[in-house]
Amino acid sequence: MPGNGGDQGAAGDPGLGVFIVDDHAMFRAGVRTELHGRPAPDDSGQGREPVTIRVVGESGTVGDAVRQILALRPDVVLLDVHMPDGGGRAVLEAVRKQIGTGGQPVRFLALSVSDAAEDVIGLIRAGARGYVTKSISAVELAAAVRRVAEGDAVFSPRLAGFVLDAFAARPDAPVADPELDQLTPREREVLRLLARGYAYKEIAKELFLSIKTVETHVSNVLRKLQMSNRYELSRWAADRRLV
Repeated sequence: MPGNGGDQGAAGDPGLGVFIVDDHAMFRAGVRTELHGRPAPDDSGQGREPVTIRVVGESGTVGDAVRQILALRPDVVLLDVHMPDGGGRAVLEAVRKQIGTGGQPVRFLALSVSDAAEDVIGLIRAGARGYVTKSISAVELAAAVRRVAEGDAVFSPRLAGFVLDAFAARPDAPVADPELDQLTPREREVLRLLARGYAYKEIAKELFLSIKTVETHVSNVLRKLQMSNRYELSRWAADRRLV
């Protein structure tokens, strides 16, 4: 039942405890502002009353996130995928290992700028209950949080197709690509946006980086993949459904 980690809302409303994991402080602040105290609607069609969301904590690093989640035991963790020190998957795996099979479960909902198939499938294989992108509205995110807290799986429409295809075709196969595995999570994000036609300035704004840092990431990607220009990178990314 929802309610571990949230303070009391209205009478009969135990609240949903939510913890935010993202390495961008401004993004965490925005999510907190949009969600804390917001009624999470019931979109199941059963006509149940909304439940109030309570943001009980946040973190920008893997180690601190794991410590706080284990202490607070929120209902749902909103989890960024690409962070230093192993990213969101490292948080998820560490918490699941510590909690084990006993006690109230902590459920994870990925909230990421990435909509690449390997990111989606990798998080779901690790145990996340859903995956939505950062373009989601506050109302939709609140509803997604409630559904995940209640045990449902939630995906943005296109992302659900990735999961279904992957598990139907090779349910036990790991998601691996030796060439892609050379790239750091940040290099993958830069590559994906570059392949979509973003200019360096636009990539910098999207990922909260300097233009010089973006240029460095692009140079590293070209070197690692032994390519000479962004057009080759775009074709390579499209072949792997990264765009």
